[in-house]
Amino acid sequence: MSKPSILASLLPALLLAVPLAGCMGTENRGLESVHQPVVSRSDYALDLGLSGGELAQGEQERLAGWMTTMHLGYGDRVAIDDPAAEGYRARTDVAAVVARYGLLLSADAPVTPAPVTPGTIRVVVSRMRADVPRCPDWSRNSSDDFAANTSSNYGCAINRNLAAMIANPADLVRGAPGTETTDAALSYKAIDTYRKKAPTGAGGLSASSTGGK
Repeated sequence: MSKPSILASLLPALLLAVPLAGCMGTENRGLESVHQPVVSRSDYALDLGLSGGELAQGEQERLAGWMTTMHLGYGDRVAIDDPAAEGYRARTDVAAVVARYGLLLSADAPVTPAPVTPGTIRVVVSRMRADVPRCPDWSRNSSDDFAANTSSNYGCAINRNLAAMIANPADLVRGAPGTETTDAALSYKAIDTYRKKAPTGAGGLSASSTGGK
């Protein structure tokens, strides 16, 4: 048989194998899920006019309205971009508005695409979001998996819940900073209270009467 005829006979089998290979789905060969939280950051900027080093008339109200629209809250990072250091008193005005949402101004502002116009300052709100892409994932049929893969959806539930519940998504990237030392006396208080508390059954069982003789 010639080579062209052999290739012609194998072509239908190859064409059938291509879609089957595409239907294999997500491979999860280990115990650690391939579906991990992904943290993204978005920066939102608002330029405010200055007058004598402080916010111009009406700008503080405009800032408050913008932050209300942004639904500013815990986890958001607010900073002032003032490369010319013109808004030395405007910082106090901005901090007062930010304090209404229980936040503090950050020391460093992220880099924004456009330069700050002279006579203005730029307020930047950085917001981070955690999500698990491609979940739920039922692309692989685990009933006839002979490669001992875990389910293609393995890890989706727990990692999506983790991404949804974490207060500050940045902690998933670099962790939450803590103190280098632990106060042993403070840690002992809860243990000491637990040990000294009398057991609930120490007083015996209480007798009750239904009123009959």
